Amino acid sequence: MKLSSVRRNPGSLAAETFIPGTLPTVHRFNLSPVTLPPGSQALRQEVRTFLTEELGAITPVERAKSWFGCDPAFSRKLGAQGWIGMTWPKEYGGHERPASDRYIVIEELLTAGAPVGAHWIADRQSGPLILNYGSPAAKAAFLPGIAAGEVYFCIGMSEPNAGSDLAAIRTTAERVDGGWTVNGAKLWTTNIAEAHQMIALVRTEKASETRHGGMSQLIIDLNAEGVTRNTIMDHQSERHFGEVHFDNVFVADDMVVGQPGAGWAQVNAELALERSGPERYLSSYRLYEELVLSHRGRHDPAIEQLVGELTARLWTLRQMSVSVSHSIGTGDNPTIEAAIVKDLGATLEQDLPALVQATIDDSSDAPERKDLLEVMEYLLLFSPIFSLRGGTREILRGIIAREIGLR
Repeated sequence: MKLSSVRRNPGSLAAETFIPGTLPTVHRFNLSPVTLPPGSQALRQEVRTFLTEELGAITPVERAKSWFGCDPAFSRKLGAQGWIGMTWPKEYGGHERPASDRYIVIEELLTAGAPVGAHWIADRQSGPLILNYGSPAAKAAFLPGIAAGEVYFCIGMSEPNAGSDLAAIRTTAERVDGGWTVNGAKLWTTNIAEAHQMIALVRTEKASETRHGGMSQLIIDLNAEGVTRNTIMDHQSERHFGEVHFDNVFVADDMVVGQPGAGWAQVNAELALERSGPERYLSSYRLYEELVLSHRGRHDPAIEQLVGELTARLWTLRQMSVSVSHSIGTGDNPTIEAAIVKDLGATLEQDLPALVQATIDDSSDAPERKDLLEVMEYLLLFSPIFSLRGGTREILRGIIAREIGLR
């Protein structure tokens, strides 16, 4: 197709034919290479030693659950090590360490298959959101407990009939004396069984000039009167997520995150945290390791070629993810870069088990292949969700297209 024949989306404000030899003004990506600071290897080895001692009995399939694995006792041990809330101020239970240290720790946790699901969301995004926008009361109430690995959060975004189209949410919060009354429901909520609190996106204004206006974020106690939560069994008989119903649930004014009506902008900043970390390309990593281990010492050109391809893709995504993490750590909001990492990362995570299945000789029942086959089977079933959580592939590519002037 000739460049001159490509038009913008006719529904945009500026539908026009591109002039041959020119390109529209576009967003300039910031994915510059980042070198981890001196001392990083010592921290990495410290974490590896800790994990070797703590995770020795965990099976490869359990490790393959990655950040969906949940063990509150293990989360408390990480808190005692100072490896949760690592970059936060000490007055809130943090350790004021650089973002690079946190990246190393979570990278090691994920590649080892540590059961970090209990505290994961709180450390990754709920805590930073409260730190940036929360009231003094909210900061004091939740941040020290998160850093100790004792307080867990979930995210209240998707709803029945409002999944990818987040602007279609209908859960409401009406102002009452001293706070708000919440009514509605949230769906597909990860960590709903273990979480103590939810940061929910709700409508606080019935009428708004735009679909994205009139939204606010509230911290809701999941044990409060009027809250009903139910887990949902997935196709592998696991219960990672669920639904929550709110029936006249009271939320105090100091549990509003940021300013009422600013929810949409805050959610977009939060999603950059959710979409850019190493969990967005390491969810199938256990299978990569099992592939290498099961073929160690053997010459198999097809396997060697596959390992080379996967290694190149993993390393490239890692460099991109480190770059985005660095940008967030310096106060930037790399929304589009995070969307790119998430989209490419989910593609790799879904490709990996399919490529392994297509390449290995599954007729062999050699003992060293047992773990490989079990992990492959688990991830073949689990991997379809990788392109759904944190924003569907279509939503992410729409964000990217808009930013580069194609929408």
